[in-house]
Amino acid sequence: MAATMKDIARETGLGLATISKYFNGGTVKENNRLLIEAAVKKLHYVPNEMARSLKTKQSRVIGVVIPELSNAFITSIISAMEDILRKKDYAIVVCDCRSDPRHEKEAVEFLLHRRVDGLINMATDPTGRHLKAALDADIPILLVDRLIDSLRGRTSAVVIDNAHAAGQAVRKLTGLGHRKIGLVLGSPHLYTTNCRLTGYLDALKEAGIVPSEGFIRYGDYTLDGGYQAVQSLMAMEDRPTALFVTNFEMTLGAMLALNQGGVRVPEDLSVIGFDKLELFGAIFPDLTLIRQPQLSIGRESANLMLDLLNNRDSASHRIVTLSTELTEGKSVRAFTEQATV
Repeated sequence: MAATMKDIARETGLGLATISKYFNGGTVKENNRLLIEAAVKKLHYVPNEMARSLKTKQSRVIGVVIPELSNAFITSIISAMEDILRKKDYAIVVCDCRSDPRHEKEAVEFLLHRRVDGLINMATDPTGRHLKAALDADIPILLVDRLIDSLRGRTSAVVIDNAHAAGQAVRKLTGLGHRKIGLVLGSPHLYTTNCRLTGYLDALKEAGIVPSEGFIRYGDYTLDGGYQAVQSLMAMEDRPTALFVTNFEMTLGAMLALNQGGVRVPEDLSVIGFDKLELFGAIFPDLTLIRQPQLSIGRESANLMLDLLNNRDSASHRIVTLSTELTEGKSVRAFTEQATV
């Protein structure tokens, strides 16, 4: 027969009120905490989470809605996030909406029916309509990577300085003499895409370069999207001498397209990619990259969600903006006429 709280009370000599306070997240004396934890281990006690959630009106579960579970950038953030939330006795339930706004709305509704305590969302729908039910239910909401302008002041967020990140890459290339710089972006309606486009355009203008729409492609933040976008750019008669690709999956696709097309990097084309992940080192070493702080994004997201759970005041909503860094590799070089093909 499974152990109960009464068994722990008999084992420790403590009152049920003290033991209940401990299991419901309250503060108990250090000696009492040690006695309870020793009894839990000895008796193999497993708390009845359903009963506890009914009593405390807390599920100790955070819902996470993301666009693609196969995205390495996203999974690294979730992993870092979960490490911190687990230590605070929270579990997470992850829903992959396949970058479909309809599925995203359904995922939010599913999580609300499971009475999650908070919601973390890397939004696919830029309107924020999918979050209306959660806002109406006063569920703390944290946006990751992508802001929703219509929800400013009603949600918190952890993002990077996307415009600055793109500007870092383009300024590196213009500083090396490149004037024809290709750009591969994600989905055109997303916050990150628009910010990275702004950074690209601003950096070109700073260098006295008139931007050309012909050098801009959209790859939907997927490997195949990056592959197709770079194939299109390389088919141009007057093609770019340099390329900036704005996420991990599209960078992989871009490099595959260049390899298949016999385009040498950096001899024929200078390339700056996005996100320094372990997979790059094994497949395409020495790439120059804009590196996002995935672990910091995950940790900041977890800590900010914990703050929201402890303080439901709307004034507590804030946006945390993290910096990127440009890591030098061997995939860029100074522009020369000989480099063009």
